[in-house]
Amino acid sequence: MKNFQKLFLLFFLMLPLTALQAQEEAPEAPKNWYHLDLEQDQYPGISLEQAYKLLKGRKGKPVVVAIIDGGVEVDHEDLADNMWVNEKEKPDNGKDDDKNGYVDDIYGWDFIGGADGQDVHFDNLEITRLFAQYKERFKGKSREDIPEEERQEYELYKRLRQEYEAEINELKEPLEYFTQVTMRLEQTIPAVQKALGKEEFTLEDLEKLETEDEQVNAAKEFLVYVMNQGVDPIQTLVESKEGLEYYKNQVDYHYNLEFKSRDIVGDNYDNKEERFYGNNEVEGPDGQHGTHVAGLVGAVRKNKKGIEGVTDFARLMAIRTVPDGDERDKDVANAIRYAADNGARVINMSFGKSYSPHKKVVDEAVKYAESKGVLLIHAAGNDGANLDDYDNYPNKNFGEGKVAQNWITVGASTYFNNEKLPATFSNYSETKVDIFAPGYSIYSTVPDNGYEDLQGTSMAAPIVSGVAALLMAYFPDLDAQQVKKILLESAVKYDIKVNQPGSRGPGAKQVDFATLSKTGGVVNAHEAVKMAMEMSK
Repeated sequence: MKNFQKLFLLFFLMLPLTALQAQEEAPEAPKNWYHLDLEQDQYPGISLEQAYKLLKGRKGKPVVVAIIDGGVEVDHEDLADNMWVNEKEKPDNGKDDDKNGYVDDIYGWDFIGGADGQDVHFDNLEITRLFAQYKERFKGKSREDIPEEERQEYELYKRLRQEYEAEINELKEPLEYFTQVTMRLEQTIPAVQKALGKEEFTLEDLEKLETEDEQVNAAKEFLVYVMNQGVDPIQTLVESKEGLEYYKNQVDYHYNLEFKSRDIVGDNYDNKEERFYGNNEVEGPDGQHGTHVAGLVGAVRKNKKGIEGVTDFARLMAIRTVPDGDERDKDVANAIRYAADNGARVINMSFGKSYSPHKKVVDEAVKYAESKGVLLIHAAGNDGANLDDYDNYPNKNFGEGKVAQNWITVGASTYFNNEKLPATFSNYSETKVDIFAPGYSIYSTVPDNGYEDLQGTSMAAPIVSGVAALLMAYFPDLDAQQVKKILLESAVKYDIKVNQPGSRGPGAKQVDFATLSKTGGVVNAHEAVKMAMEMSK
């Protein structure tokens, strides 16, 4: 939203242009930079084409990769041929032909949909759900009113209240800014468009415009000023509307204590053991995120369309679990179990949240997947935070020193082979993040047969999932533990000083890249295939 950011500064802070010019924009990289090789292409990607040279002449086998996300466009031109299809189920006959408990689950399942075909689009954040629950319980009470056995929960309530109120206060200013900018541009742009008789206009068009209409002259004066600062007002209006929608959704849904969405699903939400609910509509109201993730794993290769996924042998199972808001523990647990029961060997989880009130339910599902030989790959999160000091759920820790052995946590790297190698937004930890992977300016599939750049650890995780599926496809005797070992031990190390994520600008804190994860490296398909070839002997 670069245009808006400029206009924001100009309109509200009136900074001189020199202050804006000092913020250099990063040069663009090739769309497929994340597949490239550092030595041959000068981009710290995953060396995918070098991996395929090693695999030449070998035959692979299909590997089911579950995409637990917000929905996938299953008929996308670059995904359709690689979607998982439940061949034991007859489409649209209203029967559970394979007796797995889910009717007409052809491409997967939607755990946040209703039996009547409705889908949850928005939901609260977990902090909102918890605060609402405890607020009702502890309303008007002091610590002295609380029984000893409930005081720990009371302290959690106070912490939730403080955090919730701080978040609400932080929303007010940007919401007001986006509202004002959108309103101002909606008033001025149509006025000059009508006066000029055309939708698109240049600075020269505005300067030539002569009228006695005071409103049009005021609009002209404002837009001339804006365009003289290098800001495109029409594009900025589009971006400002997006910003306004984003912050309104925060207020109206994510942090709204009165908003309820679960009635759509129709389950008994208090019964965390309940498994069979939802519907088979796996794209949902907004499948952008999940479709982007799916493409990174297994978009069709060599079809001369869009992008190439890591492997053509991935069979993409769509499990819709993540709304616009925080996913619920019950749904995450059921999604993991569904994937494990229906043949997935890899589960990609590009989501996360700060609170997990029913973590035990998720942990049991993770243990179940582990018993089935499934590898789970999870995004580290985008808070630029050290996970040693910050909770991000789900995670591999079961408590009492026990951890999941079938779990990989992934941070995000960029295309810079310098101090900017780790993405500034990526979470990190020398003990809780296992590996980094490309997650900055990543081009992949989106709904309506489209393609877009997105960024986040959400993009890094499926690249690791794709490499895991690649290994399983060509070396089917390798189990999940062996694949995890290969991925981590073959990661390419970068012995350089980098900006610690969350720290930016001239005064950014410098650390060794090796300290940001257990491996201190970036996933590499070529090195992983080499190691798999040795191990398979």
